[in-house]
Amino acid sequence: MMQQLGGVRSADMAPSASVGEAQRRPVLPKDGARNILITSALPYVNNVPHLGNIIGCVLSADVYARFCRLRGHNAIYVCGTDEYGTATEQKAIQEGLTPREICDKFHAIHAQVYEWFGISFDIFGRTSTPLQTEIVQRIFKECETNGIVHEDTVEQLFCTKCDMFLADRYVRGTCPDCGHVGAHGDQCDKCGHLMTATLLKDPYCASDKSTPVIRKTEHLFLDLPLMSERLEKWIDQRSEKGFWSQNSIQVTKAWIATGLKSRSITRDLKWGVPVPKDGFRDKVFYVWFDAPIGYMSITAAYTPEWERWWRNPEQVELVQFMGKDNIPFHTVIWPSVLLGADQGYTMLHHINTTEYLQYESGKFSKSMGVGVFGDSVQLTGVSPSVWRYYLLVNRPETNDTVFTWDDFMQKNNGELLKNVGNFVNRALVFIKNNFSSVVPECTLTPDDESFIKDMNEHAKTYVALLEKVEIKDGLKQAMQASHRCNLYLQDNAPWHLIKDDKARAGSVINVSVNAVVLLATMLEPYMPELVDRIFKQLNTDRSVLSLKGDGPYFRHSIRSGHVIGEPQVLFTKISEEQITTWRRLYAGQQPVVEDFPLNLVTGVIRSVSEHETAEHLFVLQVDIGSETRQIVSGLRAHYSSNELLNKKVVVLTNLKASNFRGVRSAGMLLCGVKPDGSLGLLLSPGNAGDRVGPKGYNSLTSSIEKKHFSKVSPHLRVGDDSLAYFHETPIVVADTGNQVVIDRIQGPAQIS
Repeated sequence: MMQQLGGVRSADMAPSASVGEAQRRPVLPKDGARNILITSALPYVNNVPHLGNIIGCVLSADVYARFCRLRGHNAIYVCGTDEYGTATEQKAIQEGLTPREICDKFHAIHAQVYEWFGISFDIFGRTSTPLQTEIVQRIFKECETNGIVHEDTVEQLFCTKCDMFLADRYVRGTCPDCGHVGAHGDQCDKCGHLMTATLLKDPYCASDKSTPVIRKTEHLFLDLPLMSERLEKWIDQRSEKGFWSQNSIQVTKAWIATGLKSRSITRDLKWGVPVPKDGFRDKVFYVWFDAPIGYMSITAAYTPEWERWWRNPEQVELVQFMGKDNIPFHTVIWPSVLLGADQGYTMLHHINTTEYLQYESGKFSKSMGVGVFGDSVQLTGVSPSVWRYYLLVNRPETNDTVFTWDDFMQKNNGELLKNVGNFVNRALVFIKNNFSSVVPECTLTPDDESFIKDMNEHAKTYVALLEKVEIKDGLKQAMQASHRCNLYLQDNAPWHLIKDDKARAGSVINVSVNAVVLLATMLEPYMPELVDRIFKQLNTDRSVLSLKGDGPYFRHSIRSGHVIGEPQVLFTKISEEQITTWRRLYAGQQPVVEDFPLNLVTGVIRSVSEHETAEHLFVLQVDIGSETRQIVSGLRAHYSSNELLNKKVVVLTNLKASNFRGVRSAGMLLCGVKPDGSLGLLLSPGNAGDRVGPKGYNSLTSSIEKKHFSKVSPHLRVGDDSLAYFHETPIVVADTGNQVVIDRIQGPAQIS
């Protein structure tokens, strides 16, 4: 018998509990249907989401949710703001507000941003609700009853100035694993490793910068070692059945391989779900025990029959979207909680993750004004469809990707405008100008049938890809279908046929306008706002949108005699001047360096061998993160092979490959050279693959020749402080801002 909790939507959620399609009657699982419960990682409420946050979870999940609806699957999409924990308390202190006021403020901002992007949540809720408290405390008691929660005394950092124990996010310091300065006490933002705050090197209180002391305190722990055998069996079965990405499997198994340890589920905070246990009532639950349960409580705000979704593993598929840093919480910790509770909860079926989207000059930074954020993207005047397309076509599925303004312009002008926009506009304008806006009669020829067959194949492939949640490849398939449409129109040239064979011209344009419908259907999950504009021009509604069944998907939805609306241009060309303006506007406090042509990364020299026929050359194998490059370098007069091994150097990666005495070289190491001929390698303080360049630079990745490097090199120098510069701008590791330095010799020197 299912227990129903919280029969009505909580009052404090009423003003902004939903976005998009949440006002319709609640969708519930159905017998015999494919019931899909879709979630995206709950965004922290304490800041404005940037483009990387948006593509990492909510936008990707929206594409899949919209696709499921087109397929006729019985699906709901649940999300909301994650509102409890240290980050909210800290933000409240910074702004002089209460945690509740901070949550109300930023929840409304998030809701508005996602509404502008057209995110079709069935409900966009929040975790700081009575429903959340009720369900979290219930699941805790289930875990406690089943013996997977225990008490322990731990050493914890205590700030004597603040007179309190410091929860993990109140502590910062140097990561013991990668050396990142400014790592948080629970997880390093740089390498992603989870830790406890006492492991940080040189820890300090995030509030007053003072050095904390270690004291003992009592906490409750989740006994992960006790759950290890059940968890690993579940992971093996579910990862195969739910076709998890390779990245998700690797991250999960690497986490388990280090050995599962009991993890604290309580914190010394005030803003959170209270612990319902004597001796611990002054504590709250740790956000990563509490937050995933937010999926359930938000669903409970959506429908009092929420357990039909969340305690129904036989009928419901749970599909979850998130960034890679959230993987272990969703594949190890939360599943352990649900397995330990042992109440038949619906558990993860498919996990879909992304790497990171970086901004041109490194990381997005709201405080520095660097990058495009959800509240500022709207100021560009560019439609949500263009932004959605750019983020999705560059979705960081297997590697980090980089937002650049030049690429943004090219995607709009070269792909959307010339491909999709060109086909739709030409077809509809032709009907207006030659058939008085009335769709003409159609008699199919073998050429038409061949085109329709091709479109059905594109749609069939598209459906198969998205059923496997291949988001980026699905979009590529839709764009290939658009290209096929353009070829059909160009090959049949109705603008020539109209002069001598109006009936044939009419058939071509009838087929074309119905191809517009199928193309719009394939693009709807990706660019719904665009599809609304197309349908307005077609003078039809969304009832023609469907990808149900096994096909054929090309349907003559627009009949002859139908009167279309007024054709309009779908995309506007973006100019170089606009790009320059936006680049400067979103560079924040960083200087902008125009068109810096060198693509520099951190490389680690893994092996050194002597060139067989050139006494002054070494052949190096250099790890640049994504690959290992062979580079021939004239360093034998200056370094021994042992001196070079494992050095972190600056590698020019987009220099055209060349041969040195028959040995291929794919790159160049940068050095500083003094007038007397002495030299030293430029050393990077980053890790293999970390991008390097002048602060604020617009890095180009297109191949260059040595002559192009020669034009830049006079402006590259090592200063008196032995640090590297481009003009007066420091050359740094993009992610950290740490500056490149010369090895062995003192500056000044010329970089070559």
